Amino acid sequence: MNHNIKMPKIALGAWSWGTGAAGGDQVFGNHLEEQELKPVFDKALDLGLKLWDTAAVYGEGSSERILGSFIDGRRDEVIVSTKFTPQIASDSPEAMQEMLDGSKERLKAEVMDVYWIHNPFDVEKWTPKLIPLAKSGQIKTIGVSNHNLAEIKRANEILSAEGLKISAVQNHFSLLHRSSEKAGILDYCKENDITFYAYMVLEQGALTGRFNTVHPFPEGTGRGEAYNPYLEKIEKLTAEMHRIGEKHKASPAQIATAWAIAKGTLPIIGVTKVRQVEEAAAAAQIVLTAEEVELLDKLGDDTGVNTLREWEKAMA
Repeated sequence: MNHNIKMPKIALGAWSWGTGAAGGDQVFGNHLEEQELKPVFDKALDLGLKLWDTAAVYGEGSSERILGSFIDGRRDEVIVSTKFTPQIASDSPEAMQEMLDGSKERLKAEVMDVYWIHNPFDVEKWTPKLIPLAKSGQIKTIGVSNHNLAEIKRANEILSAEGLKISAVQNHFSLLHRSSEKAGILDYCKENDITFYAYMVLEQGALTGRFNTVHPFPEGTGRGEAYNPYLEKIEKLTAEMHRIGEKHKASPAQIATAWAIAKGTLPIIGVTKVRQVEEAAAAAQIVLTAEEVELLDKLGDDTGVNTLREWEKAMA
C-alpha cells in the first residue's frame, strides 16, 4: 500500500452483499441490499475501519454497486479494494480495462486503492495487463489473490521489469487453513513489504462458535456443504477459543481475528450487521500472547479439517 495511507488492522469484506452468481444468496444464504447495509457502512467509518474489499464477480456486480452507493460523495474517506476476475473477462484485448471501468462506475470511484487479479488463471497473460492501469494512475497498488508462491514471484518479476511491484497478496488463511504460511508465502510477503490479506479467517462462520452439531449451517448453502460434516471436530477448537476469549473479554470470532493479526496478516472480515463491525473493531485491539497463538496453531492443525474450497488450490 502507499505508505502515506494509514491502514487499519483489518479490512471489511462485502462478498456477502447483494445477490446473483457468486453472491450472498448463493454462498451465504443472505439477501441483503442497501437499506440493511447502510448502517453497517456508516458504523465502520465511525470506528475508523475504512478499508473495504469487494470484487466485480461478487453477486454479478451487486456487491460493488451497493458499496458504491455508500461511497458516493465520501470517496476520500474510504480505501477501496476490488478485483479483476479472469473467468468473467471478455475476449477483448482491453478486457481488464473494461472490467475496471465497470468497477469504477459501480463503486463511484475513479481510482482503485488496491486492484487485484482474483486468481492465477493465466499469470503470463493477465499480469502484464495491470501495467498500463498502474502507470496511468487508475490503480494505486497491485494485488494478487489465490496465487501460490511460484505464481506470486512470477507476477512480481513481470511487474518489476516495468518498475512496479506486488503490494498485496490475498489468500484463504485461518486456524483451519494455514497453507499459505506453510508454503512460505507469509515469509515472502514480510521480506518483500507485501501486505498479506487473510480471507475466510472465520471460515464463513465455522470459527465463530455459533454453529455446531446441534445448530449446523443452513442446508443447501455452500457453507453448509463445506463445514457441516466437520462441525464435531471444529467444536474442540472453538471451545478453546471460547476459553481464551474469556481472558480477553472476547468472542471466538474475535479470537480468530486477533490470531490472524498476530500472524502478521491483515484479516478481511465479512460484515452484514452493525454488531459485526463493532466486534471486528474490538478484535483489532486484542493482543494474544505467543503461547496463546502457539496453542491455537496446534489445535487448528489437530482438527485435521481441510477447508480447501472449490475455487482454490493447495498452496503447499
